[in-house]
Amino acid sequence: MKVLVATEKPFSKVAVDGIRKIVEGAGYEFATLEKYTSPEELLAAVADVDALIVRSDKVTAEVVEAAKNLKIVVRAGAGFDNLDLAACTAKGIVAMNTPGQNSNAVAELALCFMIYMSRNQLTAGTGSELKGKTLGIQAYGNVGRLVAEHARGFGMNIMAFDPFVPAEAMEKEGVIVAKTLEDLYENSHFVSLHIPATEQTKNSIGYNLLSRMPKGGCLVNPSESL
Repeated sequence: MKVLVATEKPFSKVAVDGIRKIVEGAGYEFATLEKYTSPEELLAAVADVDALIVRSDKVTAEVVEAAKNLKIVVRAGAGFDNLDLAACTAKGIVAMNTPGQNSNAVAELALCFMIYMSRNQLTAGTGSELKGKTLGIQAYGNVGRLVAEHARGFGMNIMAFDPFVPAEAMEKEGVIVAKTLEDLYENSHFVSLHIPATEQTKNSIGYNLLSRMPKGGCLVNPSESL
């Protein structure tokens, strides 16, 4: 059995070494494809693999067709938007992800973006504080909750919109529940996006919402979902 880690943006060395140790310790062959620059390189690399691990790399129907022995593909991250699930299903390939594993890293990145922008891109002697500002969180899942937790440490007010999370659950955690997306944007100095890239969400953030934000408002997208 051969396991391939295919990452246009490589994992850290310690992460790759850890995966290698587990795979080879189980008696399987381990291979990597890092910093590749064309789809053709990925197509060639998957030709003889049984398992594939990716980050945000696109596992298209063409990739699935080229991987004749492929039995499982794992996305190291939340969501499946970079995997062609229909193609995988048609070939009997198991598609998996790792929800929650990078949640804290993404949440910290969101706060880093907010600090960077509030301090005028770290220009000395300028900018403003996060304290007292309202943070709007669009999608209150694993990452959204962590962003809220970290933001409270900065003294920010937390507002959130998520039609799939009961209002009572958010209120119990001290979150102001936005009635609509428009309500969220109108009342937030910062909006942090944590929605998946789907047909319903792609291109959904535009002038109509952004123009509602207070002057100097900032949209943060650490999930790279749109």
